[in-house]
Amino acid sequence: MENKTFTIEGMTCASCAQTVEKATQKLSGVKIANVNLATEKMSIQFDEASLSEADIQKAVSDAGYAAIPNTVRKTFNLEGMTCASCAQTIEKATHKLTGVNTSSVNLATEKMVVEYDPSRLNISDITQAVSDSGYEAHEERATADTVDLDQEKKQNEIKSLWKRFLISAIFTAPLLYIAMGHLVNAPLPAFIDPMMNPENFAIIQILLTLPVVVVNKKIYQTGFKALFKGHPNMDSLIALGTSAAFLYGVFATVMIFLGEASYANELYYETAAVILALIVLGKYLETLTKGKTSEAIKKLMGLAPKTALVVRNGKEIEISIDEVAVGDIVVVRPGGKMPVDGMVTEGLTSVDESMLTGESIPVEKSVGDAIIGASINKNGTIHYRATKVGKDTALSQIIKLVEDAQGSKAPIAKMADIISGYFVPIVIAIAILSALAWYFAGQTGVFALTIAISVLVIACPCALGLATPTAIMIGTGKGAEHGVLIKSGTALETTHKLKTIVFDKTGTITEGKPKVTDIITAKGISQEELLMLAASGEKGSEHPLGEAIVKGAEEKGLSLKKTEAFEAIPGHGIEVKIDGATLSLGNRKLMDERNVQLGKLAKVSDELASQGKTPMYLSRGSEILGIITVADTVKESSLRAIEKLHKMGIEVAMITGDNKRTAEAIAKQVGIDRVLSEVLPEDKANEVKKLQDEGKKVGMVGDGINDAPALAQADVGIAIGSGTDVAMESADIVLMRSDLMDVPTAVELSKSTIRNIKENLFWAFAYNILGIPFAMGVVYAFGGPLLSPVIAAGAMTFSSTSVLLNALRIKRFKPSVMK
Repeated sequence: MENKTFTIEGMTCASCAQTVEKATQKLSGVKIANVNLATEKMSIQFDEASLSEADIQKAVSDAGYAAIPNTVRKTFNLEGMTCASCAQTIEKATHKLTGVNTSSVNLATEKMVVEYDPSRLNISDITQAVSDSGYEAHEERATADTVDLDQEKKQNEIKSLWKRFLISAIFTAPLLYIAMGHLVNAPLPAFIDPMMNPENFAIIQILLTLPVVVVNKKIYQTGFKALFKGHPNMDSLIALGTSAAFLYGVFATVMIFLGEASYANELYYETAAVILALIVLGKYLETLTKGKTSEAIKKLMGLAPKTALVVRNGKEIEISIDEVAVGDIVVVRPGGKMPVDGMVTEGLTSVDESMLTGESIPVEKSVGDAIIGASINKNGTIHYRATKVGKDTALSQIIKLVEDAQGSKAPIAKMADIISGYFVPIVIAIAILSALAWYFAGQTGVFALTIAISVLVIACPCALGLATPTAIMIGTGKGAEHGVLIKSGTALETTHKLKTIVFDKTGTITEGKPKVTDIITAKGISQEELLMLAASGEKGSEHPLGEAIVKGAEEKGLSLKKTEAFEAIPGHGIEVKIDGATLSLGNRKLMDERNVQLGKLAKVSDELASQGKTPMYLSRGSEILGIITVADTVKESSLRAIEKLHKMGIEVAMITGDNKRTAEAIAKQVGIDRVLSEVLPEDKANEVKKLQDEGKKVGMVGDGINDAPALAQADVGIAIGSGTDVAMESADIVLMRSDLMDVPTAVELSKSTIRNIKENLFWAFAYNILGIPFAMGVVYAFGGPLLSPVIAAGAMTFSSTSVLLNALRIKRFKPSVMK
């Protein structure tokens, strides 16, 4: 399955988003298609064997919109070409790359322009393909800072809308005075007075209205195109309403010239012009506000430097960050930003990683330490080898996570999506039926027309369509600012429903860096020999307890022996052969399986376990040699995080492979409610399922490979950022700072965002439920006022803008402070 993101052009409301979704979901081979009105992007998952990007673009085009792949265009200077055949060779080589849309080589200028998808390809892949063809390609350096094309496009759209509004307002203001002024006895020149010169009165109004209609022609083009294709949208409603008003005005003008002067009181030009002016003002405010919803992504993108200093052929050269390849030696001086991820090869410094981890204290870095791209070098020059570049860097992965989350939908949005899909056709039907009902009830044609226009103009599918995605965009962006990466709208919604959160012990509640605390020997063996044998067996082990034993032996300067055989027994320990003897090292379960009698050591080990220490037993055959206890320190944030979760009414459980006594000792320290001890790695997911079977929404917090199944099983899987890639891939939320206080932060953010979505949906529904009957004249029928189409247009503009402004309140989110 292929995942692809397209920018959708031409959408104006939730109905448009629904139309595009339906058009693409009908295609054979499409698994999921989500359209986000707020970002104007479509995320689609499809089988590339049965469907192409061109098929998807055609389906969107047939629906009346345009799907533009998220591509960038880069220019390269080429070296080594001598003829047209060279140009063809390079074109073919680059065309073959996955993610390249177009590649064009100009032999005369020795330049190549490539349009490609940056999520699937980076600059070094392109230059490498050219190099493999026998030529050289270097990205053409921009003379000024690279411009964010998407941002530039948004700014142009905002300027265009403001220009349209200004022109509309300039012509609408005098039109409104001329059309309505005489009703309040405002002075009018005699030559346009409706009582003296009704013809001039009509002509001046049509001349003032036409520029407003022309400057807003896009509304008519989009609206009628969607209407004729059978997928009417918000622009269709506005186009129908204002066209009806304008055409009736033309009819009234003709009647005036035919001698029916009374029609001077029934000109509807000002209605059309004011509606258009208010709608374009609303669109301007909406676009302006929508731009603020994606600030988190812009901030993240702005973290990475544009260039890098690398060592090539013994010289330091400055190149574009996109040209950095894996294996390059990167040089960063004090105050500079790390361009890509890597490993220090030379130098000593401290690095500010707060942009990703939120940890304000700089981290010391020396040879062999990992570097995170976009972190800031504080005080020393270092050389480091690039290990991840382009789309593979930690920063790029985070940006992709946040973008994917912002493009996803929360289950709460489903009802709004279904309603907005049928909304516009229903509104058109209501407008026609209402007008006919009033007409046949004895009202004039002008009255019926007023009703129809008011209904068409007041209806607002935008408010429904924007209610959820804008809140999710800001919520996930705010999470990223606090080091909480929420990977989907579903995860964001589910988190606030959690009733039980299960924490893995090692590396999650504890630091995951245990130390040897006690060495208890049986007769005939010294502490040093016991530690040396255990460390020899654990040499090369990746288990934290094994690493602690090896480190303990190294600190004592013990020489380790070679193992002749090694077997890892999951959830129990290891078995090795040293000097011809079989040694077993592990927990009590392993000793029981090997029929090892512990004797007096059983009581000693129980006492040590009750202190929160983990006993590791070493036996030779069926003879016990001794116990090495290892203890892990509890993270400083664990107690505070669990206390905060308790205050939020959430039950906290701990899951571990450790023995019951050790687990309960740790649980007592931090206030755990429920302890699940001696759980084998493969059984962790089953334990989570048992909790779910009790009818609870369960969250799982872990950091290791063995936590991945449990993270996937949980309703919300939360991975610690310092954990493994597998754990982070299986999780729904990633905590970049490895701080457990971010678990309650994620719950609070979820509550805040979902509350905001509910508020938005309530006001969006309430506005339409109250506004449409008011426009239909229901209130008027019972002696109340009649809604003017101009007031309806103002209300419609306010509704979508108010929903966006309410969503922006999430930007003020801050985790609560415990008292």
